[in-house]
Amino acid sequence: MIYRNYPMVSRVVFGRGSFNQLDEIIAPKRQGINAPFIFYVDDVFKGNYELISRIKLSYKDKIIYVPTTEEPKTSQIDRYVEDIIVSYRALPSGIIGIGGGIVMDVAKAVSLMLTNKGESKDYQGWDLIKHPAVYHVGIPTISGTGAEVSRTTILTGPERKLGINSDYTPFDQVILDPELTQGVSKNQWFYTGMDCFVHCVESLNGTYLNAFSESYGEKAFQLCKNIFLTDNYTEQEAQDKLMMASWHGGMSIAYSQVGVAHAMSYGLSYLLGVKHGIGNCIVFNHLSDYYPEGVALFKKMKEKHGIKLPQGICSNLREDQLNTMINVALSLEPLWENALGKDWKSIITREKLMTLYKKM
Repeated sequence: MIYRNYPMVSRVVFGRGSFNQLDEIIAPKRQGINAPFIFYVDDVFKGNYELISRIKLSYKDKIIYVPTTEEPKTSQIDRYVEDIIVSYRALPSGIIGIGGGIVMDVAKAVSLMLTNKGESKDYQGWDLIKHPAVYHVGIPTISGTGAEVSRTTILTGPERKLGINSDYTPFDQVILDPELTQGVSKNQWFYTGMDCFVHCVESLNGTYLNAFSESYGEKAFQLCKNIFLTDNYTEQEAQDKLMMASWHGGMSIAYSQVGVAHAMSYGLSYLLGVKHGIGNCIVFNHLSDYYPEGVALFKKMKEKHGIKLPQGICSNLREDQLNTMINVALSLEPLWENALGKDWKSIITREKLMTLYKKM
């Protein structure tokens, strides 16, 4: 038997106010005055002097604001890479992503494509990247996606929504500062937190489960239950705990996989542009046949926090559009195998998926 030699984030700092150490952390990685650091920042912070003023720019360093109304596209990544190559004609000292899961994925994808020829759509899949990425740093400003610790970047390409999954994808450095999550809207806090919760449910109930992934998944699962179903924590404590739940939830799928909810939400995102967190919630709400205990807890959490999910988003879709979503979902074979086992193709049918999508 061959065991996976899994790469992890090599350095991480956690603590309230730790964002202030960014300049000190990245300074030894600077390659010269013509090799800038490129900061990809969630555009929600545009004009936010309190945060932006804490990013210390030197020489040719640049801040690029990333729109987050849609999931990142392969064409967007290719454009960012081309802009760097044309502007500097040399590799940057590093790529820093500051934001939610979308910005994390942009930073990881750009850092990979700067050292791997071709278009990013050519690398959607598993272990297609051949060369190490440039130095890259992840600084999440919302908790739940696990993008800060995962080996994938979720991208929507011309033919499918699929991550660049590789051993070179994980960040070289992560800064976990719970203070940066202050001010996140309640709905976004819930949707992103549920991404973490679904990670745990799908990992803990998957056929790929092992003691490594189970240990992380159980911790994140318990944290999510405490955060979203009890009033045990102060606001600051809840921010700290959810940031660690996100980390552990991401690790829980690192050595296993996600499952039905993620596969189907990829279809929603590809066709309708539904963002990842809310897409998982919309799908998971209808998966009692696959994750009965997890869905029951999810509905309790939804009720406790007064969350109303969008209804009928698939009700007016044509059959060819529904089939497009089904094709995207079924292309994610490792997710289905984890969820249903090696005989998953005899268990899940296009008709079953059609019925589920029509409920959403």
